[in-house]
Amino acid sequence: MTPPQPSPSTSDRHPLAGTVLSGADMIVQVLADEGVDTVFGYSGGAILPTYDAIFRYNADNHDAMPLIVPANEQGAGFMAAGYARASGKVGVAMVTSGPGATNTVTPVRDSMADSVPLVLICGQVATAAIGTDAFQEAPVSNIMSSAAKHVFMVTDPTRLEATIRTAFEIARSGRPGPVVVDVPKDVQNWEGEFKGEGLLPVPGYRQRMRALRQNKLSDDDCARFFELLGASRRPLIYAGGGVINSDSSDQMRALAQAFGIPVVTTLMGIGSFDTTDALSLHMLGMHGTAFANYAVEDCDFLIAIGARFDDRVAGLPDSFAPNAQAIAHFDADASEINKVKSVEWHHVGLFAPTLSRLLAYGREQGFSTDLSEWHQHIAGLKVDYAMNYARDTAMIQPYAVIEAINVHTDGRAVIATGVGQHQMWAAQYFDFREPRLWLTSGSMGTMGFGLPAAIGAACARRDKLVIDIDGDASIRMNIGELETATTYNLPVKVVVLNNNGDGMVKQWQKLFFKGRLSASDKSLHKKDFIKAAEADGFEFAQRVSDPAQLADTVAAFLDFQGPAFLEVVIDPDAGVYPMVGPGKTYRQMITGDHINNRHANETGETDVDASEMF
Repeated sequence: MTPPQPSPSTSDRHPLAGTVLSGADMIVQVLADEGVDTVFGYSGGAILPTYDAIFRYNADNHDAMPLIVPANEQGAGFMAAGYARASGKVGVAMVTSGPGATNTVTPVRDSMADSVPLVLICGQVATAAIGTDAFQEAPVSNIMSSAAKHVFMVTDPTRLEATIRTAFEIARSGRPGPVVVDVPKDVQNWEGEFKGEGLLPVPGYRQRMRALRQNKLSDDDCARFFELLGASRRPLIYAGGGVINSDSSDQMRALAQAFGIPVVTTLMGIGSFDTTDALSLHMLGMHGTAFANYAVEDCDFLIAIGARFDDRVAGLPDSFAPNAQAIAHFDADASEINKVKSVEWHHVGLFAPTLSRLLAYGREQGFSTDLSEWHQHIAGLKVDYAMNYARDTAMIQPYAVIEAINVHTDGRAVIATGVGQHQMWAAQYFDFREPRLWLTSGSMGTMGFGLPAAIGAACARRDKLVIDIDGDASIRMNIGELETATTYNLPVKVVVLNNNGDGMVKQWQKLFFKGRLSASDKSLHKKDFIKAAEADGFEFAQRVSDPAQLADTVAAFLDFQGPAFLEVVIDPDAGVYPMVGPGKTYRQMITGDHINNRHANETGETDVDASEMF
């Protein structure tokens, strides 16, 4: 039995405690209490009471919680995810029942896969009608339960207020993720006493979170870690998205810089370490830099922080980091330890205090090690296996586009992407000086992510230049959101790298399917993107195809005040290199014609089973 709690003082009470509110007003008030300053969503019959409550709240509070209406609900989900990724706060989307809810399955699953904190509030048919196949009814709990971190269906209106608060708690704590709250219309219309406090009893979850917070490094743990580091001559940090999601980039950077440990990042970890720092080796993995992958081959102590050895990094786990005498693994999720790769040292806990404790211990013990030879080796790898491409061609090369933009952004802009070749070029050629500037769909690889995510980021980071780097195929998935950007006058800069088709699929087909372009060379040739952008209200909408005009056009595009659209016609044969085929080792990396390959004389580079292409 829970012991009685002391009554809060009058000053601690919520100013609306004891007030009779509708369920809809309770939802909106809890959102306000949670610091929500933007809601993304599309209206409909089953969510109308709560939309009306938002309208009235904004009328009374100087539009403190603006509602951004997308072209469709998938856009709303990705806008909320972009907001969350760029800000570190919980993103909120609100949609109606039936198709409104089912249209958000993809962004919910995408957010789960990339550990993004999201709360999705869905309207539902009245409680008495559930299960009758009522108009716009869908079994949201059943559909979302395998896609989200948690799903609530509120049938008891007295638990509504606590449920919304608990949804935020679960979304942001531990390994972040999306929480779905399904609210029948009659629950929204119900009236009852607003308590201004309270959470649902979820003892199992809170026990796990408490254990995570309380699991501190002991002196013995620290001593063993530094014993491994002291025995190493070639240590390497492998940083994943968990570093960014946990807001522990500063602590990881301090540890790396204090002991001179070079850093590679996953696709999702980009920005956790300043890419312009001498210790940075940029991204590793399937499309990582050659020098990063060779550093992984050469390291003798691999330190994984918030990374999970996924198939895009460790396609053949037994051969990943083959010379590592030891692996250390920091994670917030115990299930990730030894899941793919066996490790000699691990810690499950909160990253920021853990890394700070490790750094403090090392300094207290006066730990030092001479890694000068390793640093020289790293510098040599960067020179010998630098990123490169054909720089004097009749057609614009996509890499040149990214480099031209990067000159202006200096690693300080928010970059969102769709999914495909353009995504990898952006990851490879942009600089990122801090976390939460790189927004991309990693694990799910969802085309159509870039534009709505950029819109969400523009709402969250009005102090930053926000750019969507997209492909002609990917942007089509949610191209209706162009109008959303101009409707709300969000100064999003949209770049479409047009190579007439699904470029990444074509690249795989050319490499592994003898050039049979099945479905990838479909009729993606008729779309006039400039007319489409102009029709959606873009005052700056230009196309460039001449390499000589690229630099000036990019400068004018970025200088334009307000939403701007730029289509760049690029070389359709440009590929993403380096490339490590699925199930292959870094020794079998394909580097293309312009990046050096230290294993170039070895055979079997492109011997990839076609069934494993994705």
